[in-house]
Amino acid sequence: MDTNKIVGEKIKSLREEKGLSREELARQSGIGIEQIERIESDIDLPSLAPLIKIARVLGVRLGTFLDEQQENGPVVCRKDEVMNSIEFSNNAIQSRKHMTYHSLSRSKADRHMEPFIIDVMPTDDTDFVLSTHEGQEFILVMEGTMEITHGRNNYILNEGDSIYYDSIVPHHVHGYKGQAAKILAVIYTPI
Repeated sequence: MDTNKIVGEKIKSLREEKGLSREELARQSGIGIEQIERIESDIDLPSLAPLIKIARVLGVRLGTFLDEQQENGPVVCRKDEVMNSIEFSNNAIQSRKHMTYHSLSRSKADRHMEPFIIDVMPTDDTDFVLSTHEGQEFILVMEGTMEITHGRNNYILNEGDSIYYDSIVPHHVHGYKGQAAKILAVIYTPI
């Protein structure tokens, strides 16, 4: 199943179940109506920050948009299953893509953390827009070098380095000097 196509459908379905219009969802989440329309139409899958804001308005976990099954017990993700991916854009209106997310827990019900292996693509972009959302993030660099902007500070992380931070502080994650990298990221967002 193409996860990029089911996220918009799930958001629309949940919004309608809650009796919210697109305009109300946009207003409550602080996201533009055009972006809501593009997400629900499966034109764009934005970065995590807007999805987290939408999840909060709808009263669901971020993982609700990514779930395929509902397993209450432990969930094992085999190496060959990690290749199912989700491509988030870092600016949904311009559809720039710079990361491919491989979920490690899509079938775990009621999870509070979202673990991903993320392939960070090379990019020439240097004008990154910082995002902010409730919760925390943990990142471990598996390959390459990453630059994490957190508030007024920039952190350069090499292979094996990690960082744990509060996501409410404006932040951005990208490959150092536009280079490719691979990271393990665990994202926690309260409902």
